Amino acid sequence: MRRTATGKLVRACALTAGLALSVMPLRQAWADNLTDAFIGAYNTSGLLEQNRALLRAADEDVAIALAALRPIINWTVNISQDYSRTRTGASVATANPARFFSGLTLSQLLYDGGASVLGKQSAQETVLSTRQSLIDIEQQVLFRAATAYLGVLLQEETVQIRQNNVDLSSEELRASNDRFEVGEVTRTDVALSESQLASSRADLADAQGDLSTAQAEYVNAVGKRPGRTSGQPSLPNLPRSQSEAINLALRNHPSILSAQHQVRALDLIVQQQRANLGPNVSLSADVGVREDFDDDDYQNTAGVALSLSQPIYAGGRLAASVRRAMATRDASRANLLNVQKDITQGVTDAYVRFETATASLTASTERVRASQVAFDGIREEATLGARTTLDVLTAQQDLLDAQLAEIASRTERSLAAYQLLQAQGLLTAERLGLAVQIYDPTLYYNLVKKAPAQVSKQSKDLDRVLKALRRD
Repeated sequence: MRRTATGKLVRACALTAGLALSVMPLRQAWADNLTDAFIGAYNTSGLLEQNRALLRAADEDVAIALAALRPIINWTVNISQDYSRTRTGASVATANPARFFSGLTLSQLLYDGGASVLGKQSAQETVLSTRQSLIDIEQQVLFRAATAYLGVLLQEETVQIRQNNVDLSSEELRASNDRFEVGEVTRTDVALSESQLASSRADLADAQGDLSTAQAEYVNAVGKRPGRTSGQPSLPNLPRSQSEAINLALRNHPSILSAQHQVRALDLIVQQQRANLGPNVSLSADVGVREDFDDDDYQNTAGVALSLSQPIYAGGRLAASVRRAMATRDASRANLLNVQKDITQGVTDAYVRFETATASLTASTERVRASQVAFDGIREEATLGARTTLDVLTAQQDLLDAQLAEIASRTERSLAAYQLLQAQGLLTAERLGLAVQIYDPTLYYNLVKKAPAQVSKQSKDLDRVLKALRRD
């Protein structure tokens, strides 16, 4: 009878040893991987679409600024009704003529001290700044996709480990019952095994709930439900040292480049406001037909005027505008310094995080190996009566904790690697070589930078682009 019970326990041990070791299942070659997550996020992100539209709006500001340098032509129709009453000596005369005018008016700026040109240049710098902001948004979208993918992967592996632990606890409970039947253990040992199984099932339910939450985040970040994941991604190429990573980030990060362009744009705004203090010369002309309704007479009219204006006093508004532009410019300079410091700290944090995660993974892997050896040995000793059920359950929990720590460390290392890419400004679709149609910010800008008229061929090309963008 004793040999039979022990044999059952040995067979159970062999089965559960296989379950404990098979933490990672075989994965399909067609399974979703991190690149799929990146592609899905890039193609479906509403945040990217929003900021691309904001960039196109900034492009149009260049066209609007350019339009200030061009002549403005208007067609004017004017119908007027005059009334006059004139007293001359004892006689009083009244007149009530009605007039009609139709014609063209033209106005052209000739000189404004360069204010309009400076406005155009400032708008161009704002476009360059907005392009860099779009790249930074792209990095955020892709990093969220990486976080979502690794989150799903972590929770899948956690569920697998928890399920293996439930199976292992079930086998331990059956073994305890067998040993109880032959008098090798007490009812307390059976109760301990039952408690362990109940706890394992509760932990499995929690892990399954966390997996559902991770999958919902994946849908939000990537735009589709995750398929069977293909496992941990390979690590990207990373800098050899922290200083190398910082230097690369300071030269390349889109947040820094965006802030630099913004400083230059506001420098130009200051110059523009100062130019507004100077004289302004403009040309105006009109041509048309004037006719009185009370007779058949009409008059063809034409006129040209050259005007010069010089601000003398505007209640202090002009000087305040200059000072305000200078203060805004100074704020942007301070912001640039803050951005540079934040980027430096972000690279440092990401680099240290990666190094820490790498060391933690090495230690966790060794912990799993040692815990597995200890668990196998204690369980074998328990079959010989040298260990109690509590010893086996404690060793089982240690092995479980080690396995969970290992997958957490592995996920943390991958996440830290992509965080380091983002901190350097390298987490973009183009640098990752994603199989997507890379958004070209110059395409729309080149169509609008010369401010085409509505009836021009270029304007019709713009209409086709807008229709392709579903913005018609």
